[in-house]
Amino acid sequence: MPEMKKIIAALKQTYGAPKLPPAKGPFELVLWENACYLLPDERRTEVFEGLRKQVGLTPKAIRSGDPDTLLALATRGGMRPQVRVFRWQEIARITLSQFDGDLDRILKLPYVQAKKALKQFPNIGDPGAEKILMFCGAAPGLPLEWNGLRVLTRIGYGRAQPKNYSAMYRSVQEAIKAELPKKASEIAQAHLLLRQHGKEICKDKAPQCYECPIKEMCAYPVKQLKMFSRAT
Repeated sequence: MPEMKKIIAALKQTYGAPKLPPAKGPFELVLWENACYLLPDERRTEVFEGLRKQVGLTPKAIRSGDPDTLLALATRGGMRPQVRVFRWQEIARITLSQFDGDLDRILKLPYVQAKKALKQFPNIGDPGAEKILMFCGAAPGLPLEWNGLRVLTRIGYGRAQPKNYSAMYRSVQEAIKAELPKKASEIAQAHLLLRQHGKEICKDKAPQCYECPIKEMCAYPVKQLKMFSRAT
């Protein structure tokens, strides 16, 4: 089994240091997660920065924002813009009513309680809450979305169980926990690099193994070759 630090170093050499989201703190990160639907990160950044410049990234500013301005920005975020505006204002309402306008206070809570607090917001489930806390430096491990999880299972961490995502996720988390970086910034970089690699090269279908910078550390090409040999 290769070392996680070597995998991340090889990915960083290939893709460069990943850019962290421009959102800072839990409230902005919840908005960031709700900025777009099924669009590239560049569009997400455009919508998010539009909110910053044209409306303001505070609960009060979002809650009382000009409807036409909000709708125009939401339209840049993809389908169902009216629903997106509602979600932004719901995020602001919950923050004002449940947290007195200061969502940062959840960072003082135990991790399980902080996750529960974030899951009150639109489109934030366990993975989203874990990711937000990771970017805030408050995650005990390495949260993974589907692309990063796929990369690690193909390398050989955990057990690939396509029909039981939760079990697969837990098995990977157990396998990597002893190898994780110590710094919060390095955890965030590992998350982003694994996500990028899964999106660009280690794709769900037709992975480009011949271009992979970590193919020498990965069990997947060997497994595929064995399966091909048995089939022929």
